[in-house]
Amino acid sequence: MYRYYNRNPKNRDIEDCVIRSLSLLTDRSWESVYRELAHFSSKDGYMTDNVEFVEDYLDDRYPRECHYSKSVGEFAEEHPFGKYAVTMNNHITAIINGVIYDTFDPSERIMRCAWLIDKG
Repeated sequence: MYRYYNRNPKNRDIEDCVIRSLSLLTDRSWESVYRELAHFSSKDGYMTDNVEFVEDYLDDRYPRECHYSKSVGEFAEEHPFGKYAVTMNNHITAIINGVIYDTFDPSERIMRCAWLIDKG
């Protein structure tokens, strides 16, 4: 299941999926997550949406499982409980208790990996 969600404080539809999804999943403000990601990414000269940076950031904090042939929608259906950050090519989304929260429906896209943020 998909629900439209945009945590951007100005309700802008911009390339801030990492910040939007992590702020929702960790129940923190968009600004707080932005500041933290900017701090850590600047140490290594990355942008906050760089795939290597995002995956390293998540790996340092949460357990990872990868499914390179499963759709985001299939993963959501198979995980009716818990909070997950799910990556796919050029995007990350939030799944909470089987519901995908994003500014568009990525259900049909093939996922890369998921990080369990909270068992719920």
